[in-house]
Amino acid sequence: MRVLSPKQRVFIEAGRKEFVRNGYGSSSIRTIAQEAGVSLSALYYHYKNKQDLLLAILLDGVDTYDAVCDAELARAGDDPVEQIRAFVRGNVIFRTQFPEQGRMIATEVRNLEPEGARLYEERRRAGRRRIRDIIDRGVAQGVFTTKYPDDCRRSILAMVSAIANWYDPAGPDGPDEIAERYADLSLALLCPTITGGEGDSR
Repeated sequence: MRVLSPKQRVFIEAGRKEFVRNGYGSSSIRTIAQEAGVSLSALYYHYKNKQDLLLAILLDGVDTYDAVCDAELARAGDDPVEQIRAFVRGNVIFRTQFPEQGRMIATEVRNLEPEGARLYEERRRAGRRRIRDIIDRGVAQGVFTTKYPDDCRRSILAMVSAIANWYDPAGPDGPDEIAERYADLSLALLCPTITGGEGDSR
């Protein structure tokens, strides 16, 4: 996880708000400097252009996501079932408590230029190994009985990512309720013989 200076944090927060509000293409680096309360040259001292700032903002979102998920997993122990619950809970926390970071990851990655996209994908690939390792371990132990572990992994990631599209802080369900429900759905995919899905002989 990268350590940001207080000044870099100000730039990232101001840039994130501007990109979320107007989209990367319509956002102005000059406006971001004004929002941060500094001169344009001061911003350029830390980030050489708008593309550089976009990459920094996206990587900051990944840092937040990793920190939240890792904190939940650290409390889960070695049981793959509890680890899946922790992983889903971490994703729900990220999508509900850090909506701007999640929105940036969902909408602005496509605006990265090739080198930035490569660096970003390296970070995301490392993060995706987290759930792959949990599922592989659960399958090896016979805890997860699905025939399609990769499909389950992709489905779980898509399901929790979509929470950002509909979550309403004023809605009837809070993050805890959503996390419990989505963990149950994830385990239903991974343990279909227990939950009445594929391979059930009843």
